[in-house]
This record gives sequence, structure tokens and C-alpha cells, in this order.
Amino acid sequence: MPSFDIVSEVNLHEVSNAVDQANREVGTRFDFKGSDARYDLAEAVVTLHAQTEFQLQQMMDILHTKLAKRGVDIACLKIDPPLVSGREARQTVTLRQGIDSTLAKTIVKLIKDSKLKVQAAIQGEQVRVTGKKRDDLQDVIALLREAKLELPLQYVNFRD
Repeated sequence: MPSFDIVSEVNLHEVSNAVDQANREVGTRFDFKGSDARYDLAEAVVTLHAQTEFQLQQMMDILHTKLAKRGVDIACLKIDPPLVSGREARQTVTLRQGIDSTLAKTIVKLIKDSKLKVQAAIQGEQVRVTGKKRDDLQDVIALLREAKLELPLQYVNFRD
């Protein structure tokens, strides 16, 4: 029976490379000379350090372009509001991975409401879709691509 998995993953190695490139660019830019502006990456959290909130906005633009060039989807970013204290401003960006239970239930409900002859099951942080025909599974992928969900989805482990 054909099946595939719906996941939401981020390539953390590409994120690390993008953060390194962004750090190099901030170090060489004229408008950041003399400031201690930098990016820190720990697990799936990027922390931006700068002197002013305006510099944080510029650093966020740099990070977005570097991530996009590396093929990391910007929609997976959860951006917290900046924290300004004294001479330092900080902002954290969390990379969301995995499908949480509420989004998984929404995906299953969308699939069930479409009246396609497939079954959808939540398995941890992914959703497995099985059906008798490959065409039905491709219709499910097309349906989910049209639906505007808050996380970018990938379709992996396709088996015939």
C-alpha cells in the first residue's frame, strides 16, 4: 500500500553555515564597525546581539538573505520581540521543527474533509498518509500545498 510522511524539518548544518556567513558580513560592514554586533547559534536558537534596535533590524535582514540563499525556508522562523537594555539590544530567533499536535490535527482534518480515499495518522512529530492509489497521495500533496499552513512542510519517505 503506497504511503508517505509529512514532516517539517530544517537542515541545521545549512543554518550554521548561514549564521557563519552572516557573522562575517556583519564583521566587515562599515555601519557595524566598532560595535559588538554578532550572531550566536545554540541548538535551534539564533541570538542576535547589537547596540541598537535599528542594527537588529539590519542584522535580521542579513540573516534572512543568508538563510534564503542556503535553501532554508524563512517561514520556519519564530522571531521574538527585541529586548533593549542599556547599551545592548538582543533578539532571539527560534527555528521551529516538527509538526506540533494542533497542526497535525489540522492536517488530518483537511485530508479527511477532502473525501479522498486515504488514511492519515499522526505519528509523533509527523503525519503518515496511506492509500491504495498513488494518484490519491499526489492529490493529498497538492491539497496541502494549496492550504496555507503556518509551517513549511516536506513530503518524505514515499513508498509504493
